[in-house]
Amino acid sequence: MKKIVVAITGASGSIYGLRLVEELLSSGHRVSLLMSNAGFQVLAYETGIEWTGSAIERLEQMRSHFGGSEKLEHYGIDDFFAPVASGSSAPDAMVIAPCSMGTAGRVAAGLSENLIERVADVVLKERRDLVLVPRETPFNQIHLENLLRLSKAGAHIVPAMPAFYHRPESMDDLVDFVVGKLLDALGVEHNLFQRWGGEE
Repeated sequence: MKKIVVAITGASGSIYGLRLVEELLSSGHRVSLLMSNAGFQVLAYETGIEWTGSAIERLEQMRSHFGGSEKLEHYGIDDFFAPVASGSSAPDAMVIAPCSMGTAGRVAAGLSENLIERVADVVLKERRDLVLVPRETPFNQIHLENLLRLSKAGAHIVPAMPAFYHRPESMDDLVDFVVGKLLDALGVEHNLFQRWGGEE
């Protein structure tokens, strides 16, 4: 069982983060779900899910959404006393899905202005797995340079780019392909898509 932080920021594509949390919990892992203020706004706009109130109240709503799992934790964006903010209690991995270009830029610069950025910094300094799902198009030179800097620092860059060789039949199939790639990066087994050359 791994301790994994999943962060949802204000880029489009909050469904990737939700689906990832669902898969990780069903696989028996402990998950800390972090969200930026913009992440909550985009989540509500794209999915209709509104998690409001204090961090404790939001945790209850999140657990209800994910079937009541007590392996799910949540901390406020400014809670620097959260266990995951310390290198002595660093998670095994962190995935930022989706990752806004603002978040990528601040992490690349080593800033820790909120809990998401602090945990990303901790994960890098402790040499754990940091996986970013950039959700922007087209990229400008600043975006590309920040992503390259993060890659050189040890982060996995997994853009939300679904493939079509597995002949997706629904939006869920496209989402599952990307989430499957995230699980691959984390070393978590899954059956979310048919691998190239695999049997149907």
